[in-house]
Amino acid sequence: MRMEKISPEKRSWIMSHIRGKNTAPERQVRSMLHKLGFRFRLHRRDLPGVPDIVLPKWKTVVFVHGCFWHQHAGCKDASIPTTNTTYWKEKFKRNQMRDKNNQKQLTSMNWQVIIIWECELLRPEAVEKKLLRKLFR
Repeated sequence: MRMEKISPEKRSWIMSHIRGKNTAPERQVRSMLHKLGFRFRLHRRDLPGVPDIVLPKWKTVVFVHGCFWHQHAGCKDASIPTTNTTYWKEKFKRNQMRDKNNQKQLTSMNWQVIIIWECELLRPEAVEKKLLRKLFR
């Protein structure tokens, strides 16, 4: 069994300081959209899931998902911690169910949903193409 490298108190402190809004990946996608000439709103609380980016003119929302927190299938960053695995598996399952439910509600309201994964941002030109392709369908 692997030994923890940091104390539970330190881990708790670290986890409590993880941002939910205005993360670096989110800011990167916003910058990309802005440079492409798009204007948007942020974190509209009147929409299911409080999307990270809302493009009202295009009736499109963008969620920028962290691979760890949303368990991006097949991604090396979607690991499950080796301690308290039951808790983490249940937490990730709840996150994924919530994401699916929010997407379903948004599409039923005629919103297009775009998911950008954190790992995709390693290739910004591919993310730009993905955004443009989905916005100009």
